[in-house]
Amino acid sequence: MNIGEVSSRAGLPAKTIRYYEDIGLVRPPRGANGYRHFREADLHKLVFLGRARSLGFSIEDCRGLMALYEDRARASADVKRIAEDHLHRIDRKLTELGAMRDTLAHLVRSCAGDERADCPILADLAGPDAGSPL
Repeated sequence: MNIGEVSSRAGLPAKTIRYYEDIGLVRPPRGANGYRHFREADLHKLVFLGRARSLGFSIEDCRGLMALYEDRARASADVKRIAEDHLHRIDRKLTELGAMRDTLAHLVRSCAGDERADCPILADLAGPDAGSPL
């Protein structure tokens, strides 16, 4: 398969596939003409990577997951550890986003949203020690 076909079948842009090749996640052989020739195994890896990235796994997580995927002697505990670490990062991010949302919702409720110049949103963004605007 050429890069256009594997791109279509994997659901990934050709640019992403080239990037994955550049960082060593896939290694399609090249013909005498220098063109990449993707095998079915490369397609499966790209689909795997696309799914992992859609779940928010980092490139390094993907590298680890791919190594485990290819290792038939792997321990599922190693796979679970990577997934649990990622899940903890997601949970932390959700907590941070919830706090950001609560703060912003409070500021929006506090702002009259009328023709007056006074705005608690801008005052909060400026910080407690801010003087008058520039």
